[in-house]
Amino acid sequence: MMNSIPGESPQTAIRVDGLRVVRGGRVIIPGLDLEVPAGQVAGLLGPSGCGKSTLMRSIVGVQKVAGGEVTVLGRPAGSSALRTRVGYLTQAPSIYPDLTVEENLGYFAAVIGTPRRGVADEVARVLDLVSLTDHATARAGALSGGQESRVSLADGVTLLVSSHVMDEAVRCDRLLLMRAGELLADDTLDGVLAATGAADVEQAFLTLVDRAEEQARQASSSSEVSA
Repeated sequence: MMNSIPGESPQTAIRVDGLRVVRGGRVIIPGLDLEVPAGQVAGLLGPSGCGKSTLMRSIVGVQKVAGGEVTVLGRPAGSSALRTRVGYLTQAPSIYPDLTVEENLGYFAAVIGTPRRGVADEVARVLDLVSLTDHATARAGALSGGQESRVSLADGVTLLVSSHVMDEAVRCDRLLLMRAGELLADDTLDGVLAATGAADVEQAFLTLVDRAEEQARQASSSSEVSA
């Protein structure tokens, strides 16, 4: 999740140009390009082992890369200026279970630099945003898993959600379908379905995989003929 830096209004929250990652002598990401517009919820979808986690680590600046550039909110990934603007949420919610929902939000609002006089208004705003106003005084540890996640994400503006569950696509503004370290699609759900003629995103993904494999076979055949 990414909050814009005060005084700046970047049109692109994340830009990846020619990202190449090699680990243990194996190429994980061969040369990836992508953009995530500011203010969107983008879904990074693909099977386990396709490079999603490596890409996410590169975006937050903790992955050693072999080439290319990654910028977030106009700054190089991992820059000190981004430390209060970029958050990485794992499957385990990053909240304090012994505090109430509003106490958690107040704490993290202060951490990201919200002026003290504006904390209460900001907490009220994000409680409404994630539909947790009725649970403001509830202890976070007593919430359901989904509610805990909403508390963890409550200060987010641009979200990049990584998942291998294709059904998550319906909740995203844009889809990044990934396989073997490469993007098979970067489009809206409607755009992906229209381009593949599929009825759902899982079928669309399989269609795109088939197309990519066919293109690879054709390229290989052409190379053999040329040789």
